[in-house]
Amino acid sequence: MAKKDRKVVTVFGTSKAGEGDAVFGVAESLGRLLTENGFVIANGGYGGTMLAGAKGASEAGGCVIGVTCTAFKRGQANEYVTEEIPTNCLSERLAKLIELGDGYIVLPGGTGTLLELADVWEHKNKGFANADKPIILVGVFWEPLATIMAEADPGSMSHIDCVATAEQACWRCYRVRFWNR
Repeated sequence: MAKKDRKVVTVFGTSKAGEGDAVFGVAESLGRLLTENGFVIANGGYGGTMLAGAKGASEAGGCVIGVTCTAFKRGQANEYVTEEIPTNCLSERLAKLIELGDGYIVLPGGTGTLLELADVWEHKNKGFANADKPIILVGVFWEPLATIMAEADPGSMSHIDCVATAEQACWRCYRVRFWNR
């Protein structure tokens, strides 16, 4: 598949999850489901949910873009990354992940994931990211933030979909890809 023809879903999530953690399993399922439905996944390329999603995609025969950051001193991307894009700093890394995405799925995470969500969300709010690129929050983890933002800035919620499962997140991306809604 030519690079211009592929649909990329950028997945954000914690680097701290390990095998046996619920979010690790969700990320692995998500990687597999996205691949089975014709998507390429992009993520930060290291451990935790990034490793899990890449593993799921790889085991389904998919392509995984890992956008790494030399400033982290973490070494190379995980073994499931098929295309590594090294960046020099955190802001460059995040800009590349947003640029690559035709849609964004956000799993539970810490301050890094919060930064990623806030950045892509604000890009949508200001019209810097295409309106048809969904931002999908998976699980109940982000519900308190979504509730606060719905009260503080109701219009911003038009850019956010909250779903319960990896399957629902994948279906939402699939609908946008083929029906543009």
